[in-house]
Amino acid sequence: MTSSNIADANQPPRDWRTPLELLALGAIWGGSFLFMRVAAADFGPLALVEVRIVLGALILLPFLWQARSRLSAAHWRRLASVGVLNSAIPFTLFAWGAERAPAGIGAIANSMTVLFTAAVGFAVWRDRIGRGRVIAMVAGFVGVVVLASGRIAGANVGAAAAAGTLASLSYGIAANLTKRKLGDIPPVVAVAGTLSCAALLLAPALLFTWPAAMPPAKSWLAAAMLGVFCTGLAYVLFFRLIGRVGAARATTCTYLIPLFGVGWAWLLLGEVPTWTMLAAGTLILGSVILSQREALPSAHAATVTSES
Repeated sequence: MTSSNIADANQPPRDWRTPLELLALGAIWGGSFLFMRVAAADFGPLALVEVRIVLGALILLPFLWQARSRLSAAHWRRLASVGVLNSAIPFTLFAWGAERAPAGIGAIANSMTVLFTAAVGFAVWRDRIGRGRVIAMVAGFVGVVVLASGRIAGANVGAAAAAGTLASLSYGIAANLTKRKLGDIPPVVAVAGTLSCAALLLAPALLFTWPAAMPPAKSWLAAAMLGVFCTGLAYVLFFRLIGRVGAARATTCTYLIPLFGVGWAWLLLGEVPTWTMLAAGTLILGSVILSQREALPSAHAATVTSES
C-alpha cells in the first residue's frame, strides 16, 4: 500500500448528511424573513416576537430542564441580559423592518452579524483583528449603505435596512457576551435559557401590543413556523451539526441565509430582487466570506450568533 493510500485510508469517510443539513439550515433561517413578512403586519412586531420566542423556548425547554442544577443566580442574570440582546431586540427589529420592506432586505442585513461580532470583540475586548477582516468590515458597511439607498416600488427601504443592521449589531454584542459570560454551560442550554428569559421579559408588553383583531390563519401559521422551525428545531439541528463537524464548518450556513431569504420572497411573495439588493448582497456576503478566512471566533461565540 502506498503512502497516499495509507493517508486516504486514515481520512474519515465523507458524511453526506452535512451538506444537506447546512442547506436545510440556510433554507430554514432564510425562511424566517419570509414568515416575518407574512405575519408582522397582522400581529405587530412585539406580539409576533413573543409568539416566536415562546414556541422556540418550548422546543428547547428539555435541554434547559436537564441542566437546571448547573445554573446559578448569576447565570440567570446573564441569560436574561443576553436574551434581550440575542432575541428580544433583534427579533423585534427584524419584524419591524418586515412590515416596511421586502423580506430580502432583512435577510441581507442579517449577514452583517459575523462582522459585528468581530468588530465588537475588537472595540470592547481588544480581540485580535487582522487586515483582511478590517477590509471585510469596510466592504460590508459599504454594502449596508448601498442596501439602505435603494427604493422598491417607490418606497425607501432605508429604515428597514437600518433596523436590520442594528439587529445584527445586537447579535454581535450578544455573541461576545455569551463567549465571555456563559462559556461554562453548553451552548444549547445557553440559547434555551436566553429564549426563556426573553419570553418572560417581553410578556408584559403583550398587554399593550396584542392586536385588537385576531390575526388570520395564514399569519398564525407563519408565526408557528417562525417559532417552531426557524427558532426551536433549527437550533437543535444546528447544535447537532456543531457536535459532528465543529462550529467553524457549521456556521458556513450563514452564507446561504441571504440567498434563501431573497429566493423565498421572490418565489412565494413575488418580491423581485432589485439591482441595489443584489449589489448590496454581493458586497456584504463577500465581506463575510473574506472575514471568515481569518481565525473564527470561538465555537461558543459562533453558536449564539442567532440567524433570525
